[in-house]
Amino acid sequence: MKNIKAPTFLNKRLGFYALLTLLLWAKSIFAYLFEFNLGIESLRQYFILFINPIATTMFLLSIALYIRRPKAAYRTMLFIYALASILLFSNVVYYREFTDFITINTLLGAGKVASGLGESALRLFRPYDLLFVADLVIFPLLFWRKKITREEKPVRARMAFAMTALSVMIFSGNLFMAEADRPELLTRTFSRDYLVKYLGINAFTVYDGIQTYNTNQVRAEASPNDLKDVEDYVKGHYAKPNPDTYGLAKGRNVIYIHLESTQQFLIDYKLKDENGVEHEVMPFVNSIYHNNDTFSFDNFFHQVKAGKTSDAETLMENSLFGLNQGSLFTQLGGKNTFQAAPNILKQEAGYTSAAFHGNSGNFWNRTETYKRLGYDHFFDSSYYDVNENNSFQYGLHDKPFFQQSVKYLEHLQQPFYSKFIAVSNHYPYSEFKNDEAGFPMANTDDETINGYFATANYLDKAVEEFFNYLKASGLYDNSVIVMYGDHYGISNSRNSDLAELVGKDKSTWSNFDNAQMQRVPYMIHVPGTDKGGVNHTYGGEVDALPTLLHLLGVDNSKNIQLGQDLLSPDNQQVVAFRDGDYVTPNYTYYGGKLYENATGQPVTEPDENLKNQVKAWKKAADTQLETSDHINNGDLLRFYSGSGLKTIDPTDYDYKNGLQKLEQTEKKLGSKSTSIYSQHQNKSTQDLYKTETYKQYQEQGQEVPVQSQPEAEDETVQ
Repeated sequence: MKNIKAPTFLNKRLGFYALLTLLLWAKSIFAYLFEFNLGIESLRQYFILFINPIATTMFLLSIALYIRRPKAAYRTMLFIYALASILLFSNVVYYREFTDFITINTLLGAGKVASGLGESALRLFRPYDLLFVADLVIFPLLFWRKKITREEKPVRARMAFAMTALSVMIFSGNLFMAEADRPELLTRTFSRDYLVKYLGINAFTVYDGIQTYNTNQVRAEASPNDLKDVEDYVKGHYAKPNPDTYGLAKGRNVIYIHLESTQQFLIDYKLKDENGVEHEVMPFVNSIYHNNDTFSFDNFFHQVKAGKTSDAETLMENSLFGLNQGSLFTQLGGKNTFQAAPNILKQEAGYTSAAFHGNSGNFWNRTETYKRLGYDHFFDSSYYDVNENNSFQYGLHDKPFFQQSVKYLEHLQQPFYSKFIAVSNHYPYSEFKNDEAGFPMANTDDETINGYFATANYLDKAVEEFFNYLKASGLYDNSVIVMYGDHYGISNSRNSDLAELVGKDKSTWSNFDNAQMQRVPYMIHVPGTDKGGVNHTYGGEVDALPTLLHLLGVDNSKNIQLGQDLLSPDNQQVVAFRDGDYVTPNYTYYGGKLYENATGQPVTEPDENLKNQVKAWKKAADTQLETSDHINNGDLLRFYSGSGLKTIDPTDYDYKNGLQKLEQTEKKLGSKSTSIYSQHQNKSTQDLYKTETYKQYQEQGQEVPVQSQPEAEDETVQ
């Protein structure tokens, strides 16, 4: 440090200004090229990409040039530089997990989703990340040691204005080229990738802030008149039920099993170990998937955005989409009116409802949102024995989670609507330790992919044990068991490394392949029926609730729901993704291109009929998304009375002392109690639950290949 001497130009305000501009530009370009998947397709787009960080950086830093006092001027410049660097770095880390950029709504809801993210967040960091933030420490140190000195003479106002004007000119040129390459960039709903690619992180954040403000004004200005278009859309979009399946499961319990991060390609998938031996990843789930008692769907797509699991819950239980920015649960879950599955079934068919989750209740703001969805009970981590040996940052491992849930489940009055949120198959999919080690790791360049199959296999074992309990306790025959994958497990940015494992070529992996990988399992298991099978109808999570309600014999025509019954002959089979892309049985529109499903190749010269059809599909997808946004952002369901449902008062719900409340209900009902506990002559069914480790499976002679034991000491999953 003693021998370090800064170049003379750094002791000038304009020189230091130029250096900070150059450094922030370099950081941005590094992130654009090596961290973000922006889909650069031409030399023009590369040129736009290289200039877009310059304008906003120059503009922001030029603010300090107007300040005459030396200390205040330099501090302001460093403060702005630090904020811009942290914003860029935060987006880099966020993108690694969500394949998306940070929005204002995400920032506003950060506190409500932060619980439990510690270890997972640390795993997102890379050693070279120091390049983004190291100078935030180095520069103050250089000033303190007087290796860089402050120029006392202020920058002339004319020169400061010239820098500001130059930045505006560069931005104008940037915007002109962006609009030429992507018309209506700022007026149509393009993906955030486009906005960052063409305008940069800083401009995107400002644009997003304006959009967020405008969205918030929508709720304040909404009125009952806004429901007219929504009601017209729902009426015209409604798909009448299939008479062969309507009411098939009438009066049965509903048990939702949330298959965390499980993608459709895992169904029937066999992983080869280092010796070439194949191992079925999810044998039990596969057996249910192919069972004649199961309505399975092999063209079912997730439709989530940054809200991920919470978006899936919004879609599955409300038949509404999540927000285009951030999570609906965190932003609107504690404010809006909903007409969700728990409340519909309670008021229409006398169901009790409960959600089970071995993580903190404030994760994704569930405690507040569930009250407004109408859940009678919510058993979060406070109801479970959670310790360092049976949990990780996202909550209780799946096997102890299902097992410990029984002591609450057995006291629910039937019929009940229940949801079990499993979490062990969650990013970053680290191998299991000690007795739970057993399934082989994949062999790719991505450790996240390598561990994905082992955690999925653990989930499969946990689900099998839970099914065994349902059969032993007597719940199985009188229940509908719905299993679904909530969202992707392997993100688009990692898919190319997965290519070889799914029979694809990494070098030719395309956006068409990314779109097809958005499939997730969806199966409705109705014990005792023989009308099931694998259904090839194209659908998404927004279609789940109408499908379930019709199976339960509940008239759904009067509810505000945007999906269609997947078993209905009237289903239109246009699946909208949250960013406006879509997929149909014959064509896929993804990332700005139309692909033919049969070949996976882009359609370069569509005929007039196809052009018109594409416009119709796009309009259908956009209208569905826009209608959802109108409902959610305007909180329009507060004005809707056509369903006949009574409005929920969230103050009527309290999730404390859940077990005592269930027991009090049993005591009050006496011989009329319909809980499994009561039906077993007031004896617990917990002993009927059998759970085993991989080691015990091996001792029983079941083939479970053993992987090498990891060196790490930490006994968590992921």
